Amino acid sequence: MRTVYFDHAATTPLDERVLEEMLPYLRENYGNANSAHHLGQKAKVVVEDAREKVAQLIGAEPSEIIFTSGGTESDNAAIKGVLAMSGDKNEVVTSEIEHHAVLHTVELAQMQGVKPVFVESQDCGTITAESVADKITDKTALVSLMHINNEIGTINPLSEIATVCREKGVLFHSDTVQSLGKIPVNVNDIGVDLLSGSGHKIYGPKGIGLLYVRNGSRWMPWMHGGSQERRRRGGTLNVAGIVGFAKALELSVSEMAAHTAKYQKLRKLFVDQLDQKLNFNYSINGSADGAPHIINLSFTDDSGSGIDGEMLLLNLDIEGICVSNGSACTSGAVEPSHVLSGLGLEDAAANSSIRISFGKDNTEEDVIYLTDKLEAILNRMFATVA
Repeated sequence: MRTVYFDHAATTPLDERVLEEMLPYLRENYGNANSAHHLGQKAKVVVEDAREKVAQLIGAEPSEIIFTSGGTESDNAAIKGVLAMSGDKNEVVTSEIEHHAVLHTVELAQMQGVKPVFVESQDCGTITAESVADKITDKTALVSLMHINNEIGTINPLSEIATVCREKGVLFHSDTVQSLGKIPVNVNDIGVDLLSGSGHKIYGPKGIGLLYVRNGSRWMPWMHGGSQERRRRGGTLNVAGIVGFAKALELSVSEMAAHTAKYQKLRKLFVDQLDQKLNFNYSINGSADGAPHIINLSFTDDSGSGIDGEMLLLNLDIEGICVSNGSACTSGAVEPSHVLSGLGLEDAAANSSIRISFGKDNTEEDVIYLTDKLEAILNRMFATVA
């Protein structure tokens, strides 16, 4: 059966060039980077080389880069680390359409007396600097807002939000898991104090990520153990993963323009094909000016009735097409996507949604195959509903 993968916002395949870079550190150069012998020191050198490369690619200092197990750990470490040093400041400004790695961390902090303050998004899902400014008080310890929304692809104006935070003396964290390597991310240009990233979203390995903490920020390490990462994150370093992450980010940044142009072309073809083939109403959730690699759609008939998005996903999977009905982290949840509900969508529309996320290896033939199968499946499903 033909397999067509349109779920790159969930994870990406490992780039062969990244694998080649990693293999020596999975085989002969297997030393622990904290060991004093020559194998350990060889590992330590490549880790620091990778740290310098990653720092340069995002405009940071090497001392500001902490390697983690991925975006979720980085989000946890950023939020908990700031709150541990916040004194009597006990408010975190965020939004209801953040990734659950942020939302659940903030919700759990309520048990320690932290107050979540939710800023409302616009209808398209973006957060304005003005709305953030209205929520910041003298009790605000942190603002945490993502760069690109992982479900609908909207892009927040981070530099404008960062200016507000800086003027009010509040630290600003952003989950950039979906933007790193896909749109320009420079910590000085966007003005963040803390930033999260993940390797497996940019054709790197799973289980590796980064946390950027601007030098001088009031932050305390969250994961304790040995002296790794200058005592900022305990645990044996994932040397092969770190090497792979650095290579993946290097490739993603250098090929960004070409990938962006391709995603824009595929997205236009997809929408054109939908307009030509579908007999049903569809709506694009999010902004038309969002990230070109993510498109989130809801389907309804003339009466406004929707279909079961989970069943639509499974029917596409039978045809070998891999898509998502939201974040991979909430797959299997019965309730509608919290992001779509946060945009104000009714349950019928939210439950009939799927997310398509393009990758660098997708082709125009893949898109045409998707729309052909989507047309047939929707005809079947809406006939059943009727």
